Amino acid sequence: MEKKKALVIDDEQIVLDSVSRILTDENYQVDVSLSGREGLNQAIEREYDIVLTDIRMPDIGGMRVLRDVKRAKPSLPVLIITGYATVRSAVQAMKLGAADYIEKPFTPDELLKAVASTLGIGATREPEEQALIHREEMISVLDRAASDSEFFTNLLEYATDALDEYDLTGPEKLAILTGDIEWIEKEIGSLTRSQRRWLDLRRSAEIW
Repeated sequence: MEKKKALVIDDEQIVLDSVSRILTDENYQVDVSLSGREGLNQAIEREYDIVLTDIRMPDIGGMRVLRDVKRAKPSLPVLIITGYATVRSAVQAMKLGAADYIEKPFTPDELLKAVASTLGIGATREPEEQALIHREEMISVLDRAASDSEFFTNLLEYATDALDEYDLTGPEKLAILTGDIEWIEKEIGSLTRSQRRWLDLRRSAEIW
């Protein structure tokens, strides 16, 4: 049987070593990266069956990794690695396209079950459309956040939960919540100065 290929992205070497050892012992082929940015590049350039990524990393975080992996390879399943402080963010990530999450510290059995679950979801779940679908809804969110400070604060504090009233896909929400100005302008057109300003603020906020 051909080995499953896994990529693990985490800024803690001890986590990389532990996950790599557990998966290698179960006949997985494992690559690791201490950098979110470098790991993202690996995920896009090489072939993997699963990506495991931490939420909080110093260069780019797990939400950016999730966003860009899914945009490039919609069928590639992503498992979020999280600590106690970011469990809520991991749950949010599942609403935005992640298959599952696992909380640190974890046992070998817990990791293997989460990986198997993620691979199973990846094999059965229909990939979500990554192109813009709900243009008017996106514009409505952009306009409201630029003029309604309470709504913008809710986006900072509650992330995807603040968008529940809008008919948006996971990728559309993720573009908003990661302040993906380039993609939004490509899909919608030029943004106003106030729209760009709040998206910049959202992108720079350390909220995950």
